[in-house]
Amino acid sequence: MTIAIELRTQILRLYQAEHWRVGTIARQLHLHRDTVTRVLNAASVVVVAAHPRARQIDLYLPFITETLSKYPSLTASRLHVMLQERGYSGSSSHFRHLLASLRPRRASEAYLRLRTLPGEQAQVDWAHFGHLKIGKADRPLMAFVMTLSYSRRIFLHFSLNARMDSFLAGHVLAFEAWAGVPRVILSDNLKSAVLERMGEAIRFNPQYLAFAAHYRFEPRPVALARGNEKGRVERSIRYIRDNFFGARVFADVDDLNAQAKIWCEAAASDRPWPEGAQLTVGAAFDNERPSLMAMPPNPYPLEERVEVHSGKTPYVRFDLNDYSIPHTHVRRSLTVLASAHRVRILDGGAVLAEHARSYDKGAQVEIAAHVQALKEHKRGARQHSAVDRLSQAVPACSELLSRAANAGHHLASIARILAEYLDHYGAAAMQEAVLEALRRDVPHPNAVRHALEHARELRQATPLVVPQLSERAQLLDVHVPTRGLGAYDALQARAQATPASPGSTDNSANTDKSDKSDPS
Repeated sequence: MTIAIELRTQILRLYQAEHWRVGTIARQLHLHRDTVTRVLNAASVVVVAAHPRARQIDLYLPFITETLSKYPSLTASRLHVMLQERGYSGSSSHFRHLLASLRPRRASEAYLRLRTLPGEQAQVDWAHFGHLKIGKADRPLMAFVMTLSYSRRIFLHFSLNARMDSFLAGHVLAFEAWAGVPRVILSDNLKSAVLERMGEAIRFNPQYLAFAAHYRFEPRPVALARGNEKGRVERSIRYIRDNFFGARVFADVDDLNAQAKIWCEAAASDRPWPEGAQLTVGAAFDNERPSLMAMPPNPYPLEERVEVHSGKTPYVRFDLNDYSIPHTHVRRSLTVLASAHRVRILDGGAVLAEHARSYDKGAQVEIAAHVQALKEHKRGARQHSAVDRLSQAVPACSELLSRAANAGHHLASIARILAEYLDHYGAAAMQEAVLEALRRDVPHPNAVRHALEHARELRQATPLVVPQLSERAQLLDVHVPTRGLGAYDALQARAQATPASPGSTDNSANTDKSDKSDPS
């Protein structure tokens, strides 16, 4: 509760000049006793109780003082339990109120106001802004924030991770937006910058050191647990949360970054400069820009590099998704180079595939040519394996398949059917049948089957169960049984031996009946 200065003045006058008691002041001014006491304590006025009474806690004050001197951060609940074990019967809430005045207070730390020269220093940090749902993936929305210490110019860029490639890309985008590089960049002890630290002994991330050498700035991590040393970027993050991101509507990360760029160049630059209200941050940045170091002529490679291993399927896994590769490079160690929008897959120095990056989860990002080439390879492999088997077991099949190809027949289906005949009839019978089909100049499985069945009938062998043919093949392979011509010969001999007579009609009719009853 905030007390007006007029009321505080009145409380002090009534207590010190008029010598009113605390209770009297509280009743007359319609305040709580604690409020009056708090005002007097804030003014360093010693409040003397009108009728001092012995308190239950007074007996335990030496124990409380000794315990808090050894364990300053001991909680009130734990200390209350310890006192109860020693006979204290006061309530927990009342004990907490009394202990608050007894606990030693840590001295407040004072800070110097830091001033930097133009172009001398920038401060950088990550900020977390919740999560985005992209397909099946729940991606963190991270903001890379860099602030120039002199002008307070802000650079803001959002990404879906806080890995090294995004960290370095944020630096480069900030340098490009400012058309220069600060001499010192202050950061936290995050793994992208510092791998290990023991006091003042720092082991930097080698990749970050190489990046700093390329752009000629000094990487300087703050002391451990001393985030106040980079308070300007911390305040910038709070400013971004309140003045930019709150209630912000955006379609995707690219749209959010486009809005952030406009905000940095307009609203964030038009705010008053903390070092002098007569200037804006944008005007101070215009004064600071000539002091920034020039950009190097060649860009630094920013793509994330990951070693991957392809399995038996023509895909490699990267960042929760599968990306297709040519089927000729399965079961190999490959390299993935990934930027914010592109994924390249390399075998040594050769680029095997280039895909648009997906931030989904479990997606298959494919190039149609990769899948089609694998399908054609598998079909050709099956066809060639059947042809090779037939050619080795039945040499005449090579000629039959060659003639079938010239006639325009489908070789894969012919090879499959001939392979089934080979399984049922054997290699010797197949060789003879194929030669018979070639002699008749009918390069088709039906001719081979006819020859195989004819040879089986001559041997009087048991019929074999052959695979079910297609409907078209069944129509082309109708078997018409042959009948003997002996009945017709008998009719002709009888007609020549019998002279014509009036009853010849009846005799011919009888002959017809006898022919119909003839089982032959």
